Amino acid sequence: MSWLTRIKGNLLNKIRKRIPKKDLEVVEKTRLDRKIENKETPKRIKVVKEKIKEKLPEEVKKQAIEKKKFFGLFKKKGTPKVEKEPEKKRIWFQKLKTGLFKSSEKITQGVKKIFVNKKLDVQVLNDLEELLIMADLGPTAAEKLTAELANEKFDKNITPDEVRIFLEKKIEEILVNVAKPLEINNDKKPNVVLVVGVNGTGKTTTIGKLAHQYSKLNKKIIIAACDTFRAAAVEQLEIWAKRANADFLKGNEGSDPASLAYDALQKAKSENSDILFIDTAGRVQNKTELMEELAKIIRVIRKIDPTSPQHCLLTLDATTGQNAISQVEIFKEIAEISGLIVTKLDGSAKGGILLSLAEKFNLPVHAIGVGEKIEDLQSFEASEFAKSLMGLDK
Repeated sequence: MSWLTRIKGNLLNKIRKRIPKKDLEVVEKTRLDRKIENKETPKRIKVVKEKIKEKLPEEVKKQAIEKKKFFGLFKKKGTPKVEKEPEKKRIWFQKLKTGLFKSSEKITQGVKKIFVNKKLDVQVLNDLEELLIMADLGPTAAEKLTAELANEKFDKNITPDEVRIFLEKKIEEILVNVAKPLEINNDKKPNVVLVVGVNGTGKTTTIGKLAHQYSKLNKKIIIAACDTFRAAAVEQLEIWAKRANADFLKGNEGSDPASLAYDALQKAKSENSDILFIDTAGRVQNKTELMEELAKIIRVIRKIDPTSPQHCLLTLDATTGQNAISQVEIFKEIAEISGLIVTKLDGSAKGGILLSLAEKFNLPVHAIGVGEKIEDLQSFEASEFAKSLMGLDK
């Protein structure tokens, strides 16, 4: 291309030499004037338009605006932005859905068998109620749900999907009243959290996970291993305390749990700690001893702080189904249970039990666990749970 440029330049120079200097100046001036005119023209046109618009009658202006709106309807609109669901939230929902698969599959398949080209009659309602009871939703909840379905759809055709969507909405309405996150009072130091439950329900790992979560919020934490009769539980809790960067107190094997709880609360107060977690024993084989032990822990720590414990959490294993009901009844006799944490919703769980618990006790469900990892314990959300239980997508 360079040789073409050189030829073009040589030709222009030859032409310029033949044209008088005065003519060249006139040509250059005209070119510059046109360049300026091209820049200024849009501005002048805009000014002229504004002046014309000012002189127009109001009625004409209104018509022009309406016309613009009308034709604007036919303009191609851009695709609305859709915010992507956070990856962690999506993974959590999938884990929950997997954990409740056993229960949701039982309900889904049962509903499909019951509602096959049938009107909603008494026999169909009885079959549905039996199905819900078998899925551990409990007699009270099952009766309530079928009655509400009958009230809206009796003697009408209804598809299995419509039934599941209806149940999902009603289950959410029941559970939303008990879905309450654990609240720590920032003005109170320390917040004493007493964790109780049958051995094997996940007390130790629950304390570890909660401690880790609050540690990430820059809370100063102490964990007291007051189940002094299980060496394995103490060792496991100590590992969790290190992970959570929390102080850890333990006593000699077989030592007095109440005495250790008292020392832990004194330490927490002197060090201005935010939270004191107290692990306890859960030997329900001898209910009398268990009641005396927990009652003593509460009585002793109230000598230091009459308002303690601020929270008394009961851990429940979701795989036990209706046995969870009796566990709540036992521990409600022993301690003032303030809330529940349901663990092991990870494959073999009987998820319908949460509905039974909500209907019978109306205790807050603070969190649910779907696995062994720290992030597998999350605040309980009624909508997520109801959709997972009915096998519906979020």
